[in-house]
Amino acid sequence: MLDINKIRNNPNEVAASLAKKGCIVDFTELLSWDASCRQMKSEVDKMKAERNSVSGQIPKLKKAGQPVDEIFAKMRELGDAIAEKDKEINELSDKVFNFIAGLPNTPDDDLLSGEKENNQVIRVVGEKPQFDFEPKNHYDLCTKLGLIDYERGVKLAGNGYWIYRNKGAILEWALLNFFVEEHLSDGYEFILPPHMLGYNCGFGAGQFPKFQDEVYWLADEGCDRKKGHFMLPTAETALVNMYAGEIIDEAKLPMKFFAYTPCYRKEAGTYRSEERGMIRGHQFNKIEMVQYAHPEHSMEAFEELVAKASRIVEKLGLHFRVSKLAAGDCSASMARTYDIEIWIPSMGIYKEVSSVSNANDYQARRNNTKFRNSKTGKNEFVHTLNGSGLATSRVIPALVEQLQNADGSITVPECLRKWTGFDVIK
Repeated sequence: MLDINKIRNNPNEVAASLAKKGCIVDFTELLSWDASCRQMKSEVDKMKAERNSVSGQIPKLKKAGQPVDEIFAKMRELGDAIAEKDKEINELSDKVFNFIAGLPNTPDDDLLSGEKENNQVIRVVGEKPQFDFEPKNHYDLCTKLGLIDYERGVKLAGNGYWIYRNKGAILEWALLNFFVEEHLSDGYEFILPPHMLGYNCGFGAGQFPKFQDEVYWLADEGCDRKKGHFMLPTAETALVNMYAGEIIDEAKLPMKFFAYTPCYRKEAGTYRSEERGMIRGHQFNKIEMVQYAHPEHSMEAFEELVAKASRIVEKLGLHFRVSKLAAGDCSASMARTYDIEIWIPSMGIYKEVSSVSNANDYQARRNNTKFRNSKTGKNEFVHTLNGSGLATSRVIPALVEQLQNADGSITVPECLRKWTGFDVIK
């Protein structure tokens, strides 16, 4: 949620910032509603003050034996006028709120405008693997080695689903154990949140109302989605709402969490042939990191999350790069995002395996999460940040392709072997 005061004071500046994300907005109508609403509130305050003053005089007039019927009639008229004004104020307030709630976050000033074409590669780690044999794609490798059963996954649930089997399931769980161990060693608190969330979580995270059709809703709650439940698309949706409506002790900042969950996502459009297998799916496993940060240390928290996600991929021995996204390629809720992109040899491209983002105070304004600033003595909004650490559905394709051998086997990264119990998959 954007700060209405910033829009009031600098509408052109805010509009120009949003335009970098491709969001063209005219604040004329919003500012008109806002001005009318504030004027009406001022009028109602005066009317209520008058009513309170006169009401306080009535007992004295009665005691003095003076007539009060005319005063009562006037107060009823005043009460009706106040009720009518309050109704108009509520209607205008709803218009203002809904307008602002539908706006994306403003990007940080240093981001380039535009979309993917203006993303900037800021770091490349390792070398692209070179093979002295004809390498296979992850779909064929996983199928031949019995790691993934795509056919029966489709049989059970349709396109976009798969089954981990035997050493594939062990490898998946080893990755998750590795990620958990890494985050625990860095002092993050482990959270296992509900997989079904209320509408308020989607709104607080900035995904609703605009993207409410992109999640899976439970049908047993009726037609009113604001009273319904949806399957979480990422643990971020839960984690950033844990302290909604609360004032956090400043001394506890930064608060660092990570969660393991399956993620449930609707995917628009059709699957391209090169994205068969695990590149895109409706359900996948992910470890998600979230921080609640003091605004003065928000960028430090962001750099820490980028470094953490990068370090995990590096420890797996995989080639990847880090890209700074242009404003239009950042999600609606985020002010800045760096993607950790892993190399998929068979596709000849990099695929995002982690997005590390800073929402600044955008999410905290939507779900009303604050801290008391010891310097100002005021309650202020925290900054929320998130990063995948990591999603396995793209780690495994990159892992099996980058670490494949001439005989069709896969070398298991050393950091996973204590959980897999084997060094090579063959």
